[in-house]
Amino acid sequence: MTLVEDLCPVPDIRRTDMDAAVESARAAVGLPVGARVVAAMSGGVDSTVVAALLHKAGYDVVGVTLQLYDHGAALKKKGACCAGQDIHDARLAAETIGIPHYVLDYESRFKNAVIDQFADSYLKGQTPVPCIRCNQTVKFRDLLDVARDLGAEAMATGHYVRRAAVGNRSQMRKAVDHSRDQSYFLFATTQDQLDYLRFPLADLEKPQVRGVAAELGLKIAAKPDSQDICFVPSGDYRTLIDRLRPQGREAGEIVHMDGRVLGRHAGITDYTIGQRRGLNVAVGEPLFVVRLEPETRRVVVGPREALLTASLTLEETNWLGDEATIQEAAASGLPVLARVRSTRQSSPARLALIDGDVCVVFDEGEEGVAPGQACALYDSTDPDRVLGGGFIRDTTAVATA
Repeated sequence: MTLVEDLCPVPDIRRTDMDAAVESARAAVGLPVGARVVAAMSGGVDSTVVAALLHKAGYDVVGVTLQLYDHGAALKKKGACCAGQDIHDARLAAETIGIPHYVLDYESRFKNAVIDQFADSYLKGQTPVPCIRCNQTVKFRDLLDVARDLGAEAMATGHYVRRAAVGNRSQMRKAVDHSRDQSYFLFATTQDQLDYLRFPLADLEKPQVRGVAAELGLKIAAKPDSQDICFVPSGDYRTLIDRLRPQGREAGEIVHMDGRVLGRHAGITDYTIGQRRGLNVAVGEPLFVVRLEPETRRVVVGPREALLTASLTLEETNWLGDEATIQEAAASGLPVLARVRSTRQSSPARLALIDGDVCVVFDEGEEGVAPGQACALYDSTDPDRVLGGGFIRDTTAVATA
């Protein structure tokens, strides 16, 4: 592993803890020892430990790493998964573990399904979540096909989420370590995909995972975690959008929601719903971006209370609940817990079917809601259970509800 400036602390782990981690991985897989399992290896500590634990548990493990974008540009960026250094780390780890390892060039698929969609969303005035798109398309659709072609009975990943077999179906549930839980990013996992996937880290906390890596002699034990928007080496996503969609740089007006023109902007892609800083307008009161109008290139601003959302409409939905479809659940007014950002807590709400659209109606006004984001749904009576969700198409403000 290339030396990095800020290595993560690695705790010692006892033999009993190692044995428990192996048994936990075996329980998560739920297949006879010797069964073939494909391990999706990004080059980070989590996915590497998954591959190592499954191998130690007696499974026929095959490691697969995806090259998703031009790793030359991202080679020196810490935490850029599926780039050059990470591919090297995954290959070295597979050699250390003693498993076969393949690298698949998915750059064109990733560009079409994730990067282009990311840029198009900003052009439409939306706030995309590229990690969800990546899981939904390249990783949990295309890579699963590869795993099946390799004769694997399951595919395992390093995500912190739980898969529980209930009857003849699988449920998705939050990981034991809620601070690491990634269920929000996996709401779009279909029932068929969930039945095939395995998540061996569901019962572990991150320090335990690093301890296991060190005990097994894996050099990535102290490697920093990957960061969001891994394909933006500089961290400046607007530069990428300007290069891919230069039309987003068309100037327009900054307008108060009461109709007053307050100033001008250099491009609508500079703004997101809820933004306060960088508006460059002053009217004596704090103003926030409450709406983006790409057709007129207008950025609409207003007071903070204008950001409160009463309801939202979902598109591209996925359903993992007991009802046959999410439409059926919405028609019944099913109570749910709705989570509109990965960094926010879930809020009480109910599903509704309005003019054929699946909607989420909040019990109280919800902040931080923007078109393009995901809304993950959880069981109101069992908050750890993921029911599915969808992408936010549009919203209704409390003031206009």
